[in-house]
Amino acid sequence: SSNTSGSSPLTFILTGIPGLLMSSSWMALPLCCLYLLMLLGNCTLLWTIKTDYSLHMPMYHLLSMLAVADLGLSLSTLPTMLAIFCFKSTSLRFEACIVQMYFIHSFSAIESGVLVAMAFDRFIAVCYPLHYASVLTNSLIKKVGAVIFTRGICVVLPVAVLIKRMPFCGYNVLSHSFCLHQDMLRLVCGDVSVNSLYGLIAVILTKGLDSLTILLSYTMIIRAIMSIVSQEARGKAFSTCISHLCAVLIFYIPLIGLSITHRFGRHLPPLTHTLLADAYLLVPPILNPLVYSWKTKQIRRRILILLCQRG
Repeated sequence: SSNTSGSSPLTFILTGIPGLLMSSSWMALPLCCLYLLMLLGNCTLLWTIKTDYSLHMPMYHLLSMLAVADLGLSLSTLPTMLAIFCFKSTSLRFEACIVQMYFIHSFSAIESGVLVAMAFDRFIAVCYPLHYASVLTNSLIKKVGAVIFTRGICVVLPVAVLIKRMPFCGYNVLSHSFCLHQDMLRLVCGDVSVNSLYGLIAVILTKGLDSLTILLSYTMIIRAIMSIVSQEARGKAFSTCISHLCAVLIFYIPLIGLSITHRFGRHLPPLTHTLLADAYLLVPPILNPLVYSWKTKQIRRRILILLCQRG
């Protein structure tokens, strides 16, 4: 329980996987392997793009931003996940919980924004290929990246400020191995209407608008592809979008599932909420480097060359 009724608790108690005993240390090994795979994949992607000047193009600059967002998202959850499953430490100070929540939601908003920019990149490449180099310049991509990161930082900041001022009382056990805004909000014993309203506005301004923009972009991309007469050219045009489509689905499917279960799935078992939250935060940073390394010929070739040189 928290310390004083109507005051902020000194600590929150984090939850591992429901039904799994904290003494089950066998979870620590696969978890560490997943984080190592995430670090290796995204760092290799960043290093490959940085060292190969032929990859210094708008598409790959955006891919670098996606890797940075994935790294930030994973590293935000790393301390508490490892503390729970490796060291059996489940308590987290209130201030640290707010900081973790802020970084998780900020990097999530940043990744969503990068996916929108990548959708615009694919839209120009497919619909206006002759104008690609003149429209998407490196300077424009840098400005877009600055806007995306600034939006992610600024939109989520009021969420952290508002919840820091809220009174907590009684039950202070969170449902996940990390701090999420929705999870912390249900422990507040005061009026949360302002927090809920702004949280909804923040989601609409980020993930809501982003998903609609991506959907609109692919509607126009599909129309442009279907207008191509040659079957071979049509398949080639669509293949340039597969990696990005995979990244969008990997990110948005767990996110939508988690949002729905938080608002309407309170009757579902706790394990469902836990698995969706873990998938939302762990799966995209692990799979995105694998998808882009596998589907992008230039990156795959460059990695193979580097491995051969190392060998």
